[in-house]
Amino acid sequence: MKAWPIEKIPSSTELESKAVLRELVSARAALAELKGVARTIPDQSILINTLGIQEAKDSSAIENIITSLDELFKGDLQLSGNSSSEAKEVQNYVEALKKGFELISEKRLLTGNDIIKIQSVLEKNNAGFRRTPGTSLLNAYTKEVVYTPPQDFETISALMKDLEQLINNPDYRQYDPLVKMAIIHFQFESIHPFYDGNGRTGRIINILYLILSDLLDFPTLYLSNYIIHTKQRYYQLFQEVRLESNWEDWLIYIIRGVSLTAKDTINLIESLQLQITDMQRKLRSNYKFYSHELLMNLFRHPYTKIEFLERDLKISRKTASLYLNKLADDGVLRKERMGKHHYFVNEDLYHLFLTR
Repeated sequence: MKAWPIEKIPSSTELESKAVLRELVSARAALAELKGVARTIPDQSILINTLGIQEAKDSSAIENIITSLDELFKGDLQLSGNSSSEAKEVQNYVEALKKGFELISEKRLLTGNDIIKIQSVLEKNNAGFRRTPGTSLLNAYTKEVVYTPPQDFETISALMKDLEQLINNPDYRQYDPLVKMAIIHFQFESIHPFYDGNGRTGRIINILYLILSDLLDFPTLYLSNYIIHTKQRYYQLFQEVRLESNWEDWLIYIIRGVSLTAKDTINLIESLQLQITDMQRKLRSNYKFYSHELLMNLFRHPYTKIEFLERDLKISRKTASLYLNKLADDGVLRKERMGKHHYFVNEDLYHLFLTR
């Protein structure tokens, strides 16, 4: 296939067609509702931990890195060194996502160097942008070359500088932020600046850009589940932009994904809030040791352990063990064993994410 010459950031106002603008109305309304609903959760780290792990699982699955929620929640416990290589890669994604959120929270910018830091956490290397030619993208089934990204370091660096402008400068290409997000995602994946981890890094950039644009406060909306269910269309539209400049269908696809995913996440967070309220009522009514910190711990960690309570509640190991074992004896939690250690499962919370 003839190499498609990657262009700089498109500047045509015609990108925001009537069809695109119609999709934007629904998506912006859904995002505004999601932003409000997310604020009802008393501890935002619950959303970052639980939704972040789900996103890490889904985003990695797009790259055929498959693992289970059970394995991931066990990995969070750090009780055993026997995690699969797939689970370790997904855990790296969670770490990279949190690193990205930390970086933009500090300075309200996402620079090329920040993106390199995120990718280095994800891939556990310091390779930076590609310097060696030879990278091409293949059809997963036929192994045919479907796209050849820029090959030299200077071109990659220059294109990433332009992308950095689009991410951080609201006056650079005055599109709606959701249109910009779709362009950013297309452009980043087409630059393909890294040897490995481009797809997952690009999907982390999506959520960080929504936060930078003040459309969300926290990492709560992730498109990976939507992409998994429309994977063929996702890759088809990439090619249609490259070969036919079919921006309209690409933009509609991404913006519609934001709308659908926001609505799905609203339902999930509302169910989560009901579980928190129900657990709070149960603990307050039956246990003198109830505290807000205990309640939050049981939702911050679907699988928890004595050490988590020691740390979060600042109590002794003996007291933490007493609390968790009492809750397990009464059926509030499920007690499990892994090697020499025990952990405790918030089953309702686990099943809430399992059924997504």
